Amino acid sequence: MDCDVLVIGSGAAGLTAALTAAAGGLAVIVAEKEPSFGGTTALSEGMIWAPLALQAEGSGDSREAAIAFIAAAAGDHAEPERIAACVDAAAAMVRFVEAHSPLRFTLARYSIDYHQDLPGATRGLRAYNPGVYDGRRLGEDFARLKPPLASTMLLGGMTVASGDVSHFMAMRRSPAAAAKVAAIVARYARDRLAGHRRGTRIANGNGLAAALFEALKVRGVPVLTSTPAIRLVTQHGRVTGAVVRRDGREEAITARRGVVLACGGAPGSLDFQRRHYPHVAAGKPHYSLAPATNTGDGLALGESAGGMLNDELAQPAAWTPVSLVPQRHGPPVPFPHYIDRGKPGVIAVTRHGVRFTNEADVYHRFVPAMIEACRDDAEVAVWLIADHRAVRAYGLGAAPPAPARIQPFLAPGYLKTAATIAGLAQACGIDAPALEQTVARFNRHAAAGEDPAFGKGSTVYNRANGDPAHTPNPCLAPLAAPPFYAVRVVPGDIATFVGLNTDACARVLRADGTPVSGLYAAGNDAASAMGGDYPAAGITIGSAMTFGFIAGRHLAG
Repeated sequence: MDCDVLVIGSGAAGLTAALTAAAGGLAVIVAEKEPSFGGTTALSEGMIWAPLALQAEGSGDSREAAIAFIAAAAGDHAEPERIAACVDAAAAMVRFVEAHSPLRFTLARYSIDYHQDLPGATRGLRAYNPGVYDGRRLGEDFARLKPPLASTMLLGGMTVASGDVSHFMAMRRSPAAAAKVAAIVARYARDRLAGHRRGTRIANGNGLAAALFEALKVRGVPVLTSTPAIRLVTQHGRVTGAVVRRDGREEAITARRGVVLACGGAPGSLDFQRRHYPHVAAGKPHYSLAPATNTGDGLALGESAGGMLNDELAQPAAWTPVSLVPQRHGPPVPFPHYIDRGKPGVIAVTRHGVRFTNEADVYHRFVPAMIEACRDDAEVAVWLIADHRAVRAYGLGAAPPAPARIQPFLAPGYLKTAATIAGLAQACGIDAPALEQTVARFNRHAAAGEDPAFGKGSTVYNRANGDPAHTPNPCLAPLAAPPFYAVRVVPGDIATFVGLNTDACARVLRADGTPVSGLYAAGNDAASAMGGDYPAAGITIGSAMTFGFIAGRHLAG
């Protein structure tokens, strides 16, 4: 086989690079290791951070503000040229993708930059949702799309779009919201009756990957699944293709212009975790939300061609606290705790029964706080504690709010419950007297909307994740309504930040700073453009698509 551009990996970065190169008139092949396409993107929320995209003049944002914000978040790890390239190309990437695919992004006005104290931060101007996609458009290829995490779907296979969450939360008090939810559930029921293994009304990262795949399919770009790349082919110092494995045998693919590495980093590699995650090096478990098959293939391929790995970052991965949801068949599936920690009536404690951080803080910062709090323990594990009012109003982890039932989460032990705080502590193995004291102390201040211990609800980001209808503080309420509930939370991630050094054109760089001719990297195979910080929702997929677009555009010349 031969082509102009070989893209290795089929997440948002790879699919965007492939679409850009193909639209530039190049022959493209996408090779995917797994039997399904979509990569980490298909499991994600799918939000993208794209400053100045689809923005009218006078929005309050600017190129200078966006660059200043990323640079401040990255700190000593900032790479000015890559940051400027990311900001400058983001809007063009969004316009290109909308012009060449079914994707239509909408501004997520509820999503604010996380670090509001940094220069250049904005509120509700830079994050976008990819919208809802009809999986039936893919025909038989819908079966090849990687499904979302089982823990994030309802009723055994129904996707809930980010924009629909508010309807589900309000359906008990709003007839309009109830009607919207009823229509979504009815569509799902029709899909299952029609023989689909899951709902075809898809959204978030799953819909994003599906729409990009459709755009490639229309252009005749092959996406070869079950086709791992074994090694790169080089001639006279230039990468000219790769050897892949198909149907049990090795085949060479010649790439006249170059190869794009977009294999999703290395969150599934235990060896990588031991080298870069201190708690794993200490023998403590870690649970990634990314595919287990993302084991660093792109990093190894890049290094084999002379590329340099960059591990001098603020953090090696995009940390996310997760709980482990039991499944009827197979091992537990992680569930990400993005916003439930910020709701009123919820606190986090260690096994010693004490709080250790601001529960409503950014998830990327919550995990390091967990790790530090459990430094002397055999594992990193904390508990989210909530009362009955909070759980039925907002849900807790994978357990949904009312009117959905929580019994399926109590029976297997995912949720612990008891009539008293002391009883809950005993059920969880928590120091009971200490937990009673912690809750009593928290309740005294929470009733007045205050948290002098850790400042929960004291920042704009905190309050954005609370309940705007709850006063005097959207993040604080006493834990007073029995029974009480708890869910065990452990450290996880959504992506790795350690990756190959690349330049502003997404070219892989050698140790001396010169590019490896013919080799590009985007997404999690490239070192974080944010310096290992996570300053806003959608920065992983947003920068992945932007640098995929940059790579494809550079290859098209």
